[in-house]
Amino acid sequence: MDGEVAQAGGDTIFGKIIRREIKTDFLHEDDQCVAFDDIEPQAPVHFLVVPKKPVPKLSDAQDSDEKLLGHLLIVARTVAKQKGLTEGFRVVINDGPMGGQEVMHIHVHVMGGRQLTWPPG
Repeated sequence: MDGEVAQAGGDTIFGKIIRREIKTDFLHEDDQCVAFDDIEPQAPVHFLVVPKKPVPKLSDAQDSDEKLLGHLLIVARTVAKQKGLTEGFRVVINDGPMGGQEVMHIHVHVMGGRQLTWPPG
């Protein structure tokens, strides 16, 4: 994939957020990803970490995406700490429609601030 297209974020709501076509207050931004609060939170703290490269879903990721995927988890940990999630939190990556993925641009959900139950649903 062309680097310029990859950095544009693709043609999803997340691509529009990355390109600032939809206003969002970023909790984190670097050259690889952004993090922002979920608009439909499922816990007191619920934010997303979204790569700027538009990988549709985890099962579409390539071996060459290894560093990017690891970076998303490091950012998730860092922002969780900044948001005060010291007692633990949940990290979720949905994959495809049967996995509950609604936006076909890989993203990491980070949820916490209350006791989370299992199974998730």
